[in-house]
Amino acid sequence: MSTKQGGWELPISEGQLDRLTHEMEEAHRETLPAMRASAADLTEQIKSDRRRFLLGAGGVGAAFLLAACSSDKDSSASQSSAGDARSPAAVSDKVTYTGDLKIVALAVALENQAVGAYKATLSAAKAGKLGTVPPAVASFVTKAMAQHEDHAKAWNAVLTGAGKPAITNVPLSNQQQVTSALSKATSVADVAKLALRLEDQAAQTYLFATYNVKSAGGIETAATIAPVEAMHAAILHFVLGQYPVPDTFLPTDKAAKPSLLTV
Repeated sequence: MSTKQGGWELPISEGQLDRLTHEMEEAHRETLPAMRASAADLTEQIKSDRRRFLLGAGGVGAAFLLAACSSDKDSSASQSSAGDARSPAAVSDKVTYTGDLKIVALAVALENQAVGAYKATLSAAKAGKLGTVPPAVASFVTKAMAQHEDHAKAWNAVLTGAGKPAITNVPLSNQQQVTSALSKATSVADVAKLALRLEDQAAQTYLFATYNVKSAGGIETAATIAPVEAMHAAILHFVLGQYPVPDTFLPTDKAAKPSLLTV
């Protein structure tokens, strides 16, 4: 039996939605250990790759170091008054992510985008902008948001473990469009449609990642998270009154491309 409140009708009962949300929570808890372990493996793989690179470049680095020391002795007097042109202040502080770390950064940004969307949904619901929101819907939104936060933390741990700063905002070129759509939403259906697009994008991006990252840890992490994101999407289909017909093979036509990242 559907629930009708404030002019909007929930196509399934709140009891059904609560059960789906509970199953989603169980699946998420079951994947957490594997997700964290594979993310830790990815961090170690990246560190190991960096060590091998530095060791391989050791001879060249030593030569540069000797040349630099000699140059320092010859020019120390002039630098004392003019300042050192190689000081941190003279170096660009723009952070760049390359290789597998670019995919990791994209994953963090997508997770942060989903967290922001769900948080904005809860704020709009509290302010009465979406009509009367059934408690079961609010519960799903709260738990889905927390799961995206867990995923973002796992990916950010990889970035910081690789010596890169964590991403705490949403450096995506489509973020303004998402923010604008959220501000115009006037019903649960409006935000559910937007959330479904974000969840489909995330799930398909993780599938894309399994084919495009080089490290085994990165592949395992993406493969662990993707089913949870797909479950979010399936529940949103139910909320919208659409039976989620499963795909034999998840497509990637909605996957976010690395070019969407603005850092």
